[in-house]
Amino acid sequence: MENYPLLWRRTQPAKKAVGRPPRLTVDAVVAAAIRIADANGLEAASMARVAADLGVATMTLYTYVPSRADLVALMVDDVLLARQLTAAGESWRERVALFAARTRGMYLAHPWLTEVSLVRPPLGPGTMAEREFLIATMSLAGVPTAAINRAALAVTAYVYAFAREAGEDARLSRSSGQSTESWWHERGDFWENWFDVEAHPAMTALWNAGGFDDEGQTAFEYGLALILEGIAKSGIERSVE
Repeated sequence: MENYPLLWRRTQPAKKAVGRPPRLTVDAVVAAAIRIADANGLEAASMARVAADLGVATMTLYTYVPSRADLVALMVDDVLLARQLTAAGESWRERVALFAARTRGMYLAHPWLTEVSLVRPPLGPGTMAEREFLIATMSLAGVPTAAINRAALAVTAYVYAFAREAGEDARLSRSSGQSTESWWHERGDFWENWFDVEAHPAMTALWNAGGFDDEGQTAFEYGLALILEGIAKSGIERSVE
């Protein structure tokens, strides 16, 4: 169950401290955990490691964040919120582009996010800001009311799939010390010695036609453009009804 008082702590009026002022804040604990996870992965951001980083006993940390699950939820919601998804006055396509760029940047900055499932996200300010931003964006696009949520979820799923892939690439490159480009280069002999052109005629024909050359639009840009054209079409159809 979500710890709503912690997730929504910044929206609650501050309580007057009784007795000795606390040494830490929840924000400081979460920031330390994110810093450790960014450098060494999610597993490294244990309660004991975070406490040591902050110079307190592990049991002291539990007075600020009662469990590791709570800590991870706070970490996730904080990095979601840090995207600052506000774009007043911009077109709906520009808003989608902003969401895509900042979500990819989030995964690159915090590769440990690939170790966390967002199927059941923390119900905090970060998650709610994202949903509000995308629903408002689809409304701005003129999408029929009944389809607004579906359109928002379609964009979300597509953007997150590619952003997560970028984060996984960053995480693997960091943990292995080898870039994905280098990994593929090491396997160059596969195409010469193991790839059967007769068993894969479609791939072979595309290769001979230059279809694998990465020029112009990337796969992400191509797919997003198709999705946005479909959304735009639904908006136009609504306007002529």
